[in-house]
Amino acid sequence: MHSHLHTKDNIGCEEIMNALDECHARGFLYKAIGGCNDIKREVNKCLSGERTKKSRKNRETALERRARIEAVWAKFDEGDYSALEQFTKSK
Repeated sequence: MHSHLHTKDNIGCEEIMNALDECHARGFLYKAIGGCNDIKREVNKCLSGERTKKSRKNRETALERRARIEAVWAKFDEGDYSALEQFTKSK
C-alpha cells in the first residue's frame, strides 16, 4: 500500500484511491486472492502519471531559475554588478 495516498498532490487519483480503499474494506481474504489487484494497478498507473507531471513542472521551474542565474553571471563577467541587486530582490 502506498503511504499517504490522499494528499493534495494526488487529487487527480482520488476516485481510484477511494475504489481501492473500498476494495480493501471487503476483507483480508478478498485482498489475499487478488480481488484488488486490478484497482491497485490503476492506482499505480495514476500515481505514476501524477509524479511525471510534477517532475516535468519542477524541471521547467529549475530551467527558468537556471536561465536567470546564468544571465546574472553573464553580467558579472561584463563587470556589471547591479544585476546582483536585482536578482536578490526578485526572490
